[in-house]
Amino acid sequence: MFIKAAVLRETASGVPYDLTRPMEIADVELAPPGPGEVLVAIKAAGLCHSDLSVVNGDRPRPLPMVLGHEAAGVVEAVGDGVSDLVPGDHVVSVFMPNCGHCLPCAEGRPALCEPGALANGGGVLTGGHARLSEKAHALHHHLGVSAFAERAVVSRRSLVPVPRDIPFVEAALFGCAVLTGVGAVVNTAKLTMGSTAAVVGLGGVGLAALPASSPTSRRRICVNAICRACWPERYSAPSGSANPMSART
Repeated sequence: MFIKAAVLRETASGVPYDLTRPMEIADVELAPPGPGEVLVAIKAAGLCHSDLSVVNGDRPRPLPMVLGHEAAGVVEAVGDGVSDLVPGDHVVSVFMPNCGHCLPCAEGRPALCEPGALANGGGVLTGGHARLSEKAHALHHHLGVSAFAERAVVSRRSLVPVPRDIPFVEAALFGCAVLTGVGAVVNTAKLTMGSTAAVVGLGGVGLAALPASSPTSRRRICVNAICRACWPERYSAPSGSANPMSART
């Protein structure tokens, strides 16, 4: 099938991007899902700094590539061997497919999956191939997803089913921002009860780290944002223990 997708053909250092337009909306061909793969209709996709790092060349990736990895959508078709998802299911993409068998996966660290990292670095799916093409020339996948498109074919291991009552715009954030922010608190910082936490920046990751810190940081959560106007009142920590600070304080 043919779909519209945002294609990055070469890295671009010129800003602002709304003027230089580094990505082009193009008609590209999307092959059907193969074994262990799923066709997803993309309903919402976030712009992550990881996407921008590919655009400006800070994170080298094979080009041309369809960017986007933080997304939510609806399953439209499944390939052979996929038995736990059916058309109509709502799913969220994750930026690291995990094989479940390599050493990091066996140790409970799927974000470090070795075959997943190899596929992501090569701009292909975990099966070693691309399902996107343009005029018979392969287009690379971004982090196994390529969500800046109407539809995507991804590995089953790149998807997590979610309840249908979660709005797509909010569900998409779980694919990267929430995963990263909460993971930083729970898995990296390993905050314990009574800790004092500092959240630097209130982007998608910072906003996810903030509520994750609240149950453990009963003393104080210090939040450093660009300006006090960036402080979202609805994310205030319990008992007034969150202290917003501007970048100048």
